[in-house]
Amino acid sequence: MRVVICGAGQVGYGIAERLAAEENDVTIIDTSPRLIGAVRDSLDVRGIVGNGAHPDVLAQAGAEEADMIIAVTLADEVNMVACQVAHSLFNVPTKVARIRAQSYLQAHWRDLFSRTHMPIDVIISPEIEVGEMVMRRLAIPSALDIVRFAEDSVVVLGLRCGEDCPVVDTPLHQLSELFPDLGAVIVGINRQGSVFAPKTSDSMLVGDIVYVVMAKDQVRRLLKIFGQDEPEAKRIIIAGGGNIGAFVAGAIEKRNPFAKVKVIESSPERAMAIADDLHETIVLQGSALDKTLLAEADVDQADTMVAVTNDDEVNILSCVMARTLGAKRTLSLLNNSSYPEFAKALGIDAYINPRGVTVSKVLRHVRRGRIRGVHSVQNGAAEIIEAEALDTSPMVGKPLRQIDLPSGVRIGAIYRKGQTISPTGETRIQARDRVILFAVANRVRAVEQMFRVSLEFF
Repeated sequence: MRVVICGAGQVGYGIAERLAAEENDVTIIDTSPRLIGAVRDSLDVRGIVGNGAHPDVLAQAGAEEADMIIAVTLADEVNMVACQVAHSLFNVPTKVARIRAQSYLQAHWRDLFSRTHMPIDVIISPEIEVGEMVMRRLAIPSALDIVRFAEDSVVVLGLRCGEDCPVVDTPLHQLSELFPDLGAVIVGINRQGSVFAPKTSDSMLVGDIVYVVMAKDQVRRLLKIFGQDEPEAKRIIIAGGGNIGAFVAGAIEKRNPFAKVKVIESSPERAMAIADDLHETIVLQGSALDKTLLAEADVDQADTMVAVTNDDEVNILSCVMARTLGAKRTLSLLNNSSYPEFAKALGIDAYINPRGVTVSKVLRHVRRGRIRGVHSVQNGAAEIIEAEALDTSPMVGKPLRQIDLPSGVRIGAIYRKGQTISPTGETRIQARDRVILFAVANRVRAVEQMFRVSLEFF
């Protein structure tokens, strides 16, 4: 696939890194010679210095032959114009744009991005995507990762196995025998940095991060089995009143009216603005690293400290301080991909990587076959994929035990006509079924082939 990326910042670089690793033909554009130099030095991609909204720059990048343009510069307007130019002058089939300003995304302006006006096929709003991820983490505090598939009917949880986890050292096939009606499948394990799809003879060990697929009505029961059924967070402190922090505070007010939320924002002007927009939330102006201010926010009574400032170091240190002062849990936004390795050692319970969230959103539209959803885990070491099986798929009609699944791939659930099916060896996939599965990175192409469709879909 030939892809043109506009913007070589953290998001653009992350997308280019992932697509280049999968041997796609990638060209990245940015106005910064420094960023383009860094891309050329470290990735197998073409780098062009220029404005991605200018026709001559897009032509130089090969837009005439591109299958997709992904515009993720820091300027919404540049992203929108880049997609418009790619459509009008170069007939690029798929156009993806990052749009941060919420005013563009309001429901009554939805026609703006139709094909007859500004033809953008996929809109990425990182603040909303990350904000929704934070909301899911607050609802299930013990989970390190939470993703929903199949119209929110199927849930995938990432859980850490502690020393008090009742089911460690138990072979997976015995778990199925102990809880036959649970319908949960452990599809992936991260063990000391190595990610793999387990076999039924494998066991979970202390320290493992496991990925479990189940119907949404089984989530609480599964958490009890793992000894991690913690109540939803009710007392929440948010460090950072930017777009993400304000979104989360507003969402909590609407969805969880019994929760008590306090926001700490360093900018006086921004603090005043969000205080006017929020109705039940207490807004404190000052630094999230101010011990006195944290005490004023009653951090010792907080269920969760959520740090979502634009500064990773502030997020990390404010979480460490909050935990030291008595907060039960911490959740940090970490943009730097090297920081998560140290997060656990620093006492941070969970983190969210905005780049990873955005890359997952883009990958759904890069994958060949009928891919409906993609979630990248452990910095791209594996993917959780929702794929639709069509008549031409080689998986349709055979019992699963007769299908030669590649090593590193494990099926977690099948969604059929509103019902979630936990797979067994006798289960047969039917056309139009949605299959939720786990695949390590070097087996993703094989998954695409398993759900291949006839040529007109490519």
